[in-house]
Amino acid sequence: MVEIKTPEQIAKMRAAGLVVAEALKACREAVAPGVTTGELNDIADQVIAKHGATSNFRADHGGLWFPGVICASVNEEVVHGIPGDKVLKAGDLISIDCGAILDGWHGDAAITVAVGATADENLMLSKVTEGSMWAGIAQMKKGNRLVDVSRAIEGYIRRQPLPPKGKWGITEGYGGHGIGTAMHMEPHVLNYVAGRGKGPKLVPGTVLAIEPMVSLGTPHTTILEDDWTVVTTDGTWASHWEHSVAVTEQGPLVLTAFDGGRAELAKLGVTAAPDPLG
Repeated sequence: MVEIKTPEQIAKMRAAGLVVAEALKACREAVAPGVTTGELNDIADQVIAKHGATSNFRADHGGLWFPGVICASVNEEVVHGIPGDKVLKAGDLISIDCGAILDGWHGDAAITVAVGATADENLMLSKVTEGSMWAGIAQMKKGNRLVDVSRAIEGYIRRQPLPPKGKWGITEGYGGHGIGTAMHMEPHVLNYVAGRGKGPKLVPGTVLAIEPMVSLGTPHTTILEDDWTVVTTDGTWASHWEHSVAVTEQGPLVLTAFDGGRAELAKLGVTAAPDPLG
């Protein structure tokens, strides 16, 4: 069953989402050649602790059985990359996924960051993936169906010009999810339309993590021997973007964006809901 939140509970999720936003901001600012993914993990850990929150990734924080508070996925790594001794090089592309629990409520978001100057197709990849996320978020309106989100994400990607080297591969088997009193809840949110079902209706109080993952080649992946890191089967690079979003009577509220999603949604002709925290 889909967990429906009250306005008061959405406000608590907004507070958790802002912790995640702060952690990702700190990581983004720290990304540079010579920095290790483990150092980024430590930065996120410190930000989460500073705000009185805990990680919903790392097991010793009460989260999932994962070795870090961020997933640090570099180049052909799509998601769930384990932070550690890997040193970032100029031209790399790193996707950073982070989550936090505050007052029993979860936040979850991801960004893709170029390490210094990188190839044009890598910048295009990240831009297309992020754009598809916002296209999906724009459909988080009262009365829409889950399939409207999936269709918007896929449609946006399919409409983009192909990169000079490669194509757009929408990762199969991974996608978004419900979020609230747990990080992963029903429903699963596909980044493409599959089958004929429409999925549940989006009602005020529905909260979903919208997270497209796109590669410059295949949609197929495999998991490395560490049992976590997901990589493309053809070695092409990937991008991952994510926001936690609530459906409200006034429109979508992006819980993990500092401005609640106002600026990006306005570009799409959608009005973001007022921020319950002011």
